[in-house]
Amino acid sequence: MYSKGRAHKLIAFVSNSAWSVYNFRLDVIRDLMANGFEVMVLAPDDEYSAYLKESGCRFIPLDFNNKTKNPVAELAFYRQLRSLYREHRPDFIFHYVAKPNIYGSLAAAAIGIPSVAVITGLGYPFAKRNWLYHVVKQLYKKALRKTREVWFLNNEDAKIFINEHIVNIEKVKVLPGEGVDTDYFSNPHRGARKESEPFTFLMSTRLLKSKGISLYADAARILKKKNYAVRFELIGFFEQHHPDSISREDLDRWHKEGLIHYGGFAKDVRPFLQRADCFVFPSFYNEGVPRCLMEAASMELPVITSNNRGCKEVVVNNTTGFLCHVHDPFDLADKMEKVINLPAEERLRLGRNGRALVIKKFNIRNVIDEYVATLNADWAE
Repeated sequence: MYSKGRAHKLIAFVSNSAWSVYNFRLDVIRDLMANGFEVMVLAPDDEYSAYLKESGCRFIPLDFNNKTKNPVAELAFYRQLRSLYREHRPDFIFHYVAKPNIYGSLAAAAIGIPSVAVITGLGYPFAKRNWLYHVVKQLYKKALRKTREVWFLNNEDAKIFINEHIVNIEKVKVLPGEGVDTDYFSNPHRGARKESEPFTFLMSTRLLKSKGISLYADAARILKKKNYAVRFELIGFFEQHHPDSISREDLDRWHKEGLIHYGGFAKDVRPFLQRADCFVFPSFYNEGVPRCLMEAASMELPVITSNNRGCKEVVVNNTTGFLCHVHDPFDLADKMEKVINLPAEERLRLGRNGRALVIKKFNIRNVIDEYVATLNADWAE
């Protein structure tokens, strides 16, 4: 292993955005640094790279387009990672999302650095099953042979990789999502809604079609026609060049119809969760375990989400919220209407049950322990 003489082990986190590392893995990073590790983050530069530096990380900007399918660009990305790994010599690397998982795992192996690939969700190639799927499958197959372990966020994703012979079951570990800090996401003063205030639904997500935003708007339209005095809030950020992004025109049209109140991007979602009566997430994306669902449930909100891979991991139907049919705005509206008409005490009970589930199953401490155990096992060899 490299840098055996270094006083502090250097751990690298490699992803497709500084935002995702900050939003999903900062608790893990802080814990590692508190226990004497150095942490280096490699990701495309964005406004969150400064926050990572302020948290004590070393930040290395990456130059790559996560959406391109150009083989020349892919080769350049592999070479860029290999060069950076050779220069900075991390002792262990965690890769996230497809391209870092594939090209980063290959680059780490070329230099002899141990790594883990974290499959945060299967995304578009596994949904379409077209030529791209077959290319990605073969690339994954080659890259994952080189890793110490392959981590998944739900059993279904792991099963697909095993059944498709992409990875051997011996390497597989299934995490309880990426975890959530249940102390930070808590609402100890949640009580019954004031009757003078409109019932408020909230959806917080990347503004992609496959997250079910148009289904949310259609369900809002259905409920508005039943004369419910209800507010439908949406927060999240646009990914302008993403092929699945919703359009500004759609958002403006829904706003003019009085269906959706768009609150922009919120760095801190907790004030929105505190004001809401129910969280809605009708995604049909190939999710890992959506962070937004864990945050909402941890804040004691009843949750309505689709009976979809990853989403259904966070909701116990009729106990912490409700599962709706995928791609079905009428069933979604039905579940939303059910929540509106529940007695206040029953909604509070659903929320309390949801928080208890998150504390038991998705607490960030459980995830941190997996990272530490993996690192300790590596250096014990």
